[in-house]
Amino acid sequence: MFGRETRMLLRHYLEQGASKSALARQLGISRDTIHRWIRSGDLDRDLDTPVRYGPRRSVPTKLDAYKAIIETRLAAYPELSAVRLLAEIRAAGFAGSYTQLKEFVRHVRPTPPAEPVIRFETPAGRQAQVDFARFSFPWGVRYALLVVLGYSRLLWCRFSLRQDMQTLIEGLEDAFRYFGGVPHELLFDQMKSVITRDLRLQGGALVRNLEFLRFAHHWSFTPRACRPYRAQTKGKVERPVRYLRDNFVYGRPFANDADLDQQRRHWLDEVANVRVHATTHERPRERFDRDERLLLQSLAPRPYTSLVLTVPSRRPSLSPAPRPLVAVEKRPLAVYARLTGGLA
Repeated sequence: MFGRETRMLLRHYLEQGASKSALARQLGISRDTIHRWIRSGDLDRDLDTPVRYGPRRSVPTKLDAYKAIIETRLAAYPELSAVRLLAEIRAAGFAGSYTQLKEFVRHVRPTPPAEPVIRFETPAGRQAQVDFARFSFPWGVRYALLVVLGYSRLLWCRFSLRQDMQTLIEGLEDAFRYFGGVPHELLFDQMKSVITRDLRLQGGALVRNLEFLRFAHHWSFTPRACRPYRAQTKGKVERPVRYLRDNFVYGRPFANDADLDQQRRHWLDEVANVRVHATTHERPRERFDRDERLLLQSLAPRPYTSLVLTVPSRRPSLSPAPRPLVAVEKRPLAVYARLTGGLA
């Protein structure tokens, strides 16, 4: 099979008056081929126009008689598996293979429309999202508590040894002081210190920890919980977890907990809260100072005092008072004998 270039060259030489026999010898083809091209009109066709092929003729298969059944079933029940459909059409007489059925189902199965992801934006001062994240350091595992304001994306975080309720309470109080106020509600991700049981998927209610409810009442905020399997409702805090992991912890050397905490403070003030946020296209600190700071609730006049949790005293323990020294006068045994009427 000779290509387009050979036919173009042949047409050029023929137009210049060259003989067909000479061209056949020069191009290494037979004269019959040249005559056939001339008779078929290949040399007159515009060779720059690509050849267009028609659709390939379909080959009958054993599945053809059952395709209408499959399409009807999938239209009514889009999630029916190919295995289930195979059983149904075999009961109707299908004798073909599972492979051809699976390929056909893959092409004709209705694609459900993608559920639109609605970005949940909160008004300024309304909400903050809270979560813990686990990190491993050379000297041990530490848990980062993150709090991010939903409107401005202002971020606070701190590392601790545990992720218990005492750590959560102390961390939130530190975050409120960092923000200079308290959001109206805090959103948690099924945190056991906050949510005892979540029965909403069974038509029930959200059961909150009573101790944490007392803490929330002291600071005048409402604790809320993300619904299970609804990741989009907690995205504002999940993205900062990745940001903390990638931008702060990863590839950065830390000497110990004190160094980790010092670098954490610097990173929050000089990096995390002054970079341009990818969603708001503003710097969190500027957006917070402009729109959100004055809409936060006032700080409580004093920290929360728990009647349940045992808080270790931060004051140095006092040593017991030393016992007074008693001076004992030593005398010869003869003196004691005379005092008792005995002999010396």
